[in-house]
Amino acid sequence: MKNKIILLAEDNPDDVKLTLRALKKSNILNEVVVAEDGVEVLDYLFGTGKFAGRDTSVKPQLVLLDLKMPRLDGLEVLHRIRADERTALLPVVILTTSSEDRDRIESYKLGANSYIRKPVDFNQFVDAVQQLGLYWLLLNESP
Repeated sequence: MKNKIILLAEDNPDDVKLTLRALKKSNILNEVVVAEDGVEVLDYLFGTGKFAGRDTSVKPQLVLLDLKMPRLDGLEVLHRIRADERTALLPVVILTTSSEDRDRIESYKLGANSYIRKPVDFNQFVDAVQQLGLYWLLLNESP
């Protein structure tokens, strides 16, 4: 699973630490690029702003996208990812605390590949991350 980059879009530093810890505990040793808001996600993907000059031919294997982020929320980020031919086929998993039906339905309408509500319990979160990694980084064959 090494060499497959995970783009983690998360504005809460505690959730970033929790996710990185869960990945490590699950033996998922991929490089993780953290984007702290929606604008940084798009900057990373398109090589602009903070990530100007980045080799955009190197795409993340998986985008873990929070919905509630500053500057640009996850739904708008997902819309822009799907609207651009360079990123339209990227696997995007919504990883959020939102249990609102509207968020889940809108995420799928916009082309999310999966919608996962973050478990409150750390062990359940580790299990969820482990299953995510197994499927999206090992079993799934990307376009």
